[in-house]
Amino acid sequence: MAREPFIRKDPMFMKLAEWDGAVAGFSTRLQGTSKPPYESLNLGFHVGDESARVFENRRRFGERLGFLPDRWVCAEQVHGSNIEKVTGQDAGKGAKGLEGAVPETDGLYTREAGVLLSLGYADCVPLYFFAPGWNIAGIAHAGWRGTTSDIAGKMIECWGEQEEIPRDEIRVIIGPSIGECCYEVDQRVINKVEKVLNGKAGGVYRPLDAEHFKLNLKECNNRLCKKAGISEDHIEISSYCTSCSSDIFYSHRKENGQTGRMLGFVALR
Repeated sequence: MAREPFIRKDPMFMKLAEWDGAVAGFSTRLQGTSKPPYESLNLGFHVGDESARVFENRRRFGERLGFLPDRWVCAEQVHGSNIEKVTGQDAGKGAKGLEGAVPETDGLYTREAGVLLSLGYADCVPLYFFAPGWNIAGIAHAGWRGTTSDIAGKMIECWGEQEEIPRDEIRVIIGPSIGECCYEVDQRVINKVEKVLNGKAGGVYRPLDAEHFKLNLKECNNRLCKKAGISEDHIEISSYCTSCSSDIFYSHRKENGQTGRMLGFVALR
């Protein structure tokens, strides 16, 4: 059985076990101030929660993590595949409210230390990228739309073409998200999965009936990373299903859309 890459050492978050030179992880839903249906550590401003409670949650979370919100960079996530490079001058964007977030972006990366790249999740797949020794780290948000738009491959391609990072130097972690056990989709989504995987999607989904399927988004992103040139031994996949573990994670699917958001984060030390 593969090792779980996320280690839970604090009730508020899990950290990646071994990424020397970077700090990365994923928040839980625990020990915040938000009331139902957002209880309790909701870190998303856009879900209908009281803004004051969200900001207090972010402040407490930042204190515990060691990165106060004025060092965060947040994005206006739109389930797309746009990727932006950020610097220390972007620190604080979107940290205190929706205003000022990096617009229409679902992937962030940086080459500067001390900037916390921050994206929100509640079942979608968090993708973490790091190249040890190359001073670069990134994160992407991949629901079925981002996955079938190949945001994983686009981040890897961007690093190769824009930053001259060799493919064999890039490590990828596929984080906690809804699992195949809980994720049902229709034929329209499966058609897009087949297209992005060039008709080689066997084992990524299984039929329930003629029009409904169980989809493994983590495995789909795993294959897209390999397709982009990342070797199998440089990819790790979390075993956590956010729907099965809704006691510690928010799940948009299980909670019928009325829920909070976790934060996926990465920063260079």
